[in-house]
Amino acid sequence: MLAWIAAISITGGAHARDWADLATTPWVDPLLASPPQIQAGKTLPDDVQVPACDGGGHGYDRPLTLSDAVDLALCHNPQVQSAWAAIKVQAAQVGEARAAYLPTVSVGMSRLDQKTRYPESQFAVTSERSSESRYATLTWRLLDFGGRGANRRLADALLEAALASHDAALQRTLANVIGAYFDAQTAKANRESKDKSAALAQRIWETARKREARGAGAQSDTLQAMTAMAKAELDSGRALGAYEKSLAALVVALGLPASAPGVQGLVLAPDYVDAEQTLRQDLASWLALAQDQHPALVAARAQLASARERLTVVRSEGLPTLDFTQSHYLNGRPNQGLSATQSKESVVGFTVNFPLFEGFARTYKVRGAQAQIEVKAAELRDIRNQVLGDVLKAHADATAALRNLESSRRLIEAAQAALENVRRKYDRGIVDILDMLSVQAALADAEQERVRAFAEWRSARLRLLANAGTVGLKDVRGKR
Repeated sequence: MLAWIAAISITGGAHARDWADLATTPWVDPLLASPPQIQAGKTLPDDVQVPACDGGGHGYDRPLTLSDAVDLALCHNPQVQSAWAAIKVQAAQVGEARAAYLPTVSVGMSRLDQKTRYPESQFAVTSERSSESRYATLTWRLLDFGGRGANRRLADALLEAALASHDAALQRTLANVIGAYFDAQTAKANRESKDKSAALAQRIWETARKREARGAGAQSDTLQAMTAMAKAELDSGRALGAYEKSLAALVVALGLPASAPGVQGLVLAPDYVDAEQTLRQDLASWLALAQDQHPALVAARAQLASARERLTVVRSEGLPTLDFTQSHYLNGRPNQGLSATQSKESVVGFTVNFPLFEGFARTYKVRGAQAQIEVKAAELRDIRNQVLGDVLKAHADATAALRNLESSRRLIEAAQAALENVRRKYDRGIVDILDMLSVQAALADAEQERVRAFAEWRSARLRLLANAGTVGLKDVRGKR
């Protein structure tokens, strides 16, 4: 024993914990308390494969797609990792609740050596005596008026809540990443549009200056062109700042540290076109789907069920219990002195405990458990209102984005037609370069609005799925 303790103390802290775990918990899950998702992993709705985290991560040498962003978030977001760890914690609680049905066995041994000397005696008498005792005790609770059963159901309900909370964390993370990604896409399109506008404004100013130098233009035209160029450069700078800010928000949503290698050079891929351009269900169907399947509501209902079981546990603690005990002692009981003779003792008994008076503590524990049920019921209603409200807003955003998608198509078609018309007139000398550049600027704005409409539609559709609790990797990756 001393050698084993010395070996543990010599090793490092983590290695010592490994030895301690091996000595105290030689079985991983003897009562089968862990859900199958612990080993197989948790899939998203309608997905057949678990998101893989190979540790390699996204290579920042290539543009970031939405699929890459989702993979990074599912593997690195701290909220997802915390929710996964909570499942393991609650699975351990289920194991403890199941273990309450089994007996407990304890064994021990002690050795005492007694040596007595009488220095003042002329015969120098010395007496020595040794004794070794062993014991084993088995205790088994036979009856407790439903306390263990309620505690087991409580642990099962909390495990179900932990699983649903993990699903809710996944949906919440996906919604945040989708929103941040397409916000960055919109900011990127706006920046590119403002850069084109700034370049066109500079060309207009150069043209106006040349016209003034030839005497074909007024100085006021040049000054107006210079003012427009300065305003376009200011807008371009602001668009660049908004784009960099949106990239920072995307990095936060992914759960990556800002100091991670390659994050500062993050580049977005042109991934904003969605092949699907319809809403598959009406608003009532979306609300019914969210109310029935949203993991946050599933978790809240499980929390309410656990609170009701907690009330049963608290009440059973004030009821009688029946325990069976069997013990065997060799050469005395623990913490006794030396035994003059060898002895063997066996004890078998039943213990009935009747709690009679606890200073009214039981009354207030029951009242607290009843109040906790009311709290969980109110939280369930609040979460239901929040989920349905998010679905309502997401459906409105998706409907508006779908309308804007059609409007942006007509806008860019009109801008392209206007450019062709002005180009023909410019070739015949009917209009000057200023008109040509102005129409080109309008086309650049139309292209920016088209990209924005695509991004808003895909973001709104995916966020609607996430707010309803049904988005999966198949919806993110699509069929491209």
